[in-house]
Amino acid sequence: MAEVIVTSGKRKSSVARAYISKGKGDVRINSMRLHAYPEFFREIVMEPLELANKYRNKVNIRVRVEGGGVMSQAEAARTAIAKALAEFTKDEEVKQMFMEYDRTLLVSDIRRKEPKKQLGRGARKKRQKSYR
Repeated sequence: MAEVIVTSGKRKSSVARAYISKGKGDVRINSMRLHAYPEFFREIVMEPLELANKYRNKVNIRVRVEGGGVMSQAEAARTAIAKALAEFTKDEEVKQMFMEYDRTLLVSDIRRKEPKKQLGRGARKKRQKSYR
């Protein structure tokens, strides 16, 4: 196992960087303990740690997240943590388990907002035509 491993995860316009090192299971996001966040946020972020339960209390994880909304930040952090765990442990079994459970744990979601088009209010909505 290496000293500190840095990985990143992305979702929409959120970017998360995870720093993982040997430790006692401390997880901090933007230098705040995970318990300070709402339950739905914690559930999303803790998913990779619950899957790889045998490494849960052997590593410390620090995550810096910026941009986007709360949900996309949680999913970006989740991806960064899963990538960090897979790289830190060098365990193929963990990597395979993440891929089978949910591919977005190891592969960042590349979907982006569709650009606005002319003659409309957004990407798809157009101005109504009147035929009278």
